[in-house]
Amino acid sequence: QVQLVESGGGLVQAGGSLRLSCTASSSNYAMGWFRQAPGEEREFVIAISWSGSSTEYADSVKGRFTVSRDNAKNTVYLQMNSLKPEDSAVYYCAAGVHLTTMIWKYDYWGQGTQVTVSS
Repeated sequence: QVQLVESGGGLVQAGGSLRLSCTASSSNYAMGWFRQAPGEEREFVIAISWSGSSTEYADSVKGRFTVSRDNAKNTVYLQMNSLKPEDSAVYYCAAGVHLTTMIWKYDYWGQGTQVTVSS
């Protein structure tokens, strides 16, 4: 069992930045970030391999979001720049065996953190 705890969400104006963190009880997993807006399905945002050498990005966040990890701290970071109101959602981190964009392949999930972008 892997425990995941997200932090760093909040309210920001459009064009601003936020950095989310996800601290895990183990670093031996690929890590993904997903988001879910009210009334919408949870969607893939970004993911990083356990080594940090490979990443995957949703088209909607390319050029604006980046992901990194510090395995010594068991922490993954989601840097979000040039935020838009449509980025508002609950953001979840997840751990899985392989780097993938597919939500059903992630085995462990955090509780989520709210990101709200005002226009």
